[in-house]
Amino acid sequence: MRRYLALSLLCLAVLITAHLAAQQAVPPLQPPPPPPTTTGPLTLDIVVTDKKGVPIPGLQQQDFTVEVDKKPLPVTSFKAIEAAKAGTDSVQIILLIDTVNTRFTHVAYERQEIDRFLKQNNGQLAQPVTLVVLSDTDTKITPQPTRDGNQLASFLAQAESNLRDIGRDTGFYGAVEQFQLSTTALQRLAAYEDTRPGRKLLVWIGPGWPLLSGPEVELTGKEQQQLFASDVSLTSALRQARITLSSVDPLGTADAVSYRTFFYKEFTKGVTAPSKMQIGNLALQVLALNSGGRVMNSNNDVAKEIAAAVSDAQAFYTVVINPPPAEHPDEYHNITVTTDKPGLTARTRTGYYAQP
Repeated sequence: MRRYLALSLLCLAVLITAHLAAQQAVPPLQPPPPPPTTTGPLTLDIVVTDKKGVPIPGLQQQDFTVEVDKKPLPVTSFKAIEAAKAGTDSVQIILLIDTVNTRFTHVAYERQEIDRFLKQNNGQLAQPVTLVVLSDTDTKITPQPTRDGNQLASFLAQAESNLRDIGRDTGFYGAVEQFQLSTTALQRLAAYEDTRPGRKLLVWIGPGWPLLSGPEVELTGKEQQQLFASDVSLTSALRQARITLSSVDPLGTADAVSYRTFFYKEFTKGVTAPSKMQIGNLALQVLALNSGGRVMNSNNDVAKEIAAAVSDAQAFYTVVINPPPAEHPDEYHNITVTTDKPGLTARTRTGYYAQP
C-alpha cells in the first residue's frame, strides 16, 4: 500500500515536469519554458538586512563577496536600487492568496488580514501590486499591477474562493491533489512572469502544501529522478523570472507547535543529485528560502508579516556574475553572498542548476 501511494505521488510530479499542467484549474498562462541550453551570466537580486530584518541601502560593490561553490567570483555588473529613488516600477509585488491549502475556518481571517494590509495608509501602496487568488477550481488575477490598495481590496471582496475543502477529508490523496495544484500554479505563474521585465516579489499567503515526506513514503531511484527533474524545472523557472518567493503563514500561533513550522528545515540543503531528492525539497518554505525570500510563521499579525515580506522591495542590489560552465545537465551550484559590514545579513538565492 505504501509503495502504491508513493508511486501515485510521483506520477503527479511527472505531470508537472511534462507540462501537462494545462489540464488543471489554473490561469491560462504560458507553460513553463524548456531548460536553457546554457546558464550564461547569472543575475542575483540581493537584500541586505539588519538584525531586525530591515533592508539596508547605501552599500557599494566592494562591500560584497559572491562565491559559487565556495570560490569567489568577480562581479561584472552592480546596481544599488532604492524604490523611493528609482521609482515604484523598480520591482513588482505579487500577493497570492492560497485557499487550496488553507482550511475554510482560517480563510476568513486570512482575507481579513490581507484587506487590512491593502487599506493601510489610506490604500496607497508603496509599490505596484498584483493580486492572485488561488483556489482548487480556478485562479483569479487582477488585470494590471496597481498602487491602489482600495481597488485591490474590492477585487478580493468580489473574488469567490470556491472551496471544495479538498484534502481535508480524503487523506493522502487529497494531500497529493493540493501538492499538484499548488506547484503547478507556481510554475505556470513563474513562466508568465518570465515574459515581464524586472524583479518580482511573490508573497505566497498560506501555510503551504503538505510536505509528503517521512518514513512512511519510500522512493525508488526512478521516482527520485522524476521528482528531481521537477525540482530543476521549478527552481529554474523562478530564477529565470527573477522571482523572490516569500511564505507568510496565516495560521499564526493557532498551530505554532505543529511540524509545519519547522519540519521544512530538514530539506533546505540544495539537491545535487536525484539520489538525494525527497518530496520535502519542493515544500513552499524550502522554495522560498532557496529563492532568497523569507519564511514567516507563528505570528498572528499577518498584515505585519506581509508588510515585512514586501519591505524587501525598499532597497536591494542587483549583481551579475559569470559562473563556471556546467559539465553535465542539471548541475547544482551553491551560492553564498556576504558583506563586510558587521551585523548585516545578505540574502539571495542559495543555488542554481546549470546546463551545458
